[in-house]
Amino acid sequence: MSAITNLESNAGLLAKYMSLRQPDNMVQAMYVWIDGQQGLRAKTRTLRFVPKSPTELPIWNFDGSSTYQAEGGNADVYLLPVQIYNDPFRGGNNKLVLCETISYEKKPTESNTRHSCNLVMDLAADQEPWFGIEQEYSLLDGADRNKPLGWPTGGFPGPQGPYYCGVGANRVFGRDVVEAHYRACLYAGVNIAGENAEVMPSQWEYQVGPCKGINIGDDMWMSRFLLYRVAEDFHIGVTFDPKLIPGDWNGAGAHTNFSTKAMREKGGLAEIEAAMGKLEKNHLKHISKYDPSGGSDNARRLTGKHETSSMERFSYGVANRGASVRIPRQVADDGYGYLEDRRPASNMDPYVVCEQLVRTICLNE
Repeated sequence: MSAITNLESNAGLLAKYMSLRQPDNMVQAMYVWIDGQQGLRAKTRTLRFVPKSPTELPIWNFDGSSTYQAEGGNADVYLLPVQIYNDPFRGGNNKLVLCETISYEKKPTESNTRHSCNLVMDLAADQEPWFGIEQEYSLLDGADRNKPLGWPTGGFPGPQGPYYCGVGANRVFGRDVVEAHYRACLYAGVNIAGENAEVMPSQWEYQVGPCKGINIGDDMWMSRFLLYRVAEDFHIGVTFDPKLIPGDWNGAGAHTNFSTKAMREKGGLAEIEAAMGKLEKNHLKHISKYDPSGGSDNARRLTGKHETSSMERFSYGVANRGASVRIPRQVADDGYGYLEDRRPASNMDPYVVCEQLVRTICLNE
């Protein structure tokens, strides 16, 4: 029996058990958190009620020494529920629970970037910051995780050109994962806005937003969890590497759209242009925070080629996809709207990026 047949057989067996009736007073709650290296972790507990709010959920804990978040001699780390989502894998009343990680001292762990972001969003709440993130990623072959899905073994597909928003089995690879992920996000309650095939074959993008304040980070992280989990069912890998393939192939970003209430109102273009001076002044600070490596990952992508800007120099322009920040053509025509920060890498932490945008533009830090 081939490996694929085994996988299909296992899926059929699992469906048999998943169809068993679940007791009405029992709910499976999968607690999801971000580990010390920006990976995603999860484990499940049984509840005897259907939670309506994170405050109803029990604080839990885990072995932080196994997630790069604690030492073995003092390993317990707390899980503080902050958002509840519907579980598209188990269905029914079952839930996915996004959590912050809290140390034994009852303080946010070093890897807990949500706590600081939330405080900043509260400080700027009167300006009503909104966000949208365009998350690019690549799919990897199920058998050879070093190879993009659909690429020939030991070789390369044809040059870029026909793949962006492409249609056809010779142009796009992994649409089944993309469609399943989209539906899973809608079911879960993630504010997903759309998806498309990207410039490099096996590279895709989905968009989350518009979201207010901290919700953008919560929905973005849960959307990533759902993507990993959906691809797992298809036995396909996912990578957020900003430059997966060296050479004449597009990298992957997480373009971040941002606006304040003043930017969205009539005459808001002047507010957007005023923000450019603030962003230019803090360019290197933003670059250092726009990928987990402090900039080195993004340096492989931000070369001034393949629709990217210079790493060292800030720039902006209307409809300019080679600039640090793009002002969309429609925004320039309307005279109000939003800006698109094209610098964040695909593996960025949305809490860190969105906090930095608010600190620079709204709080003048």
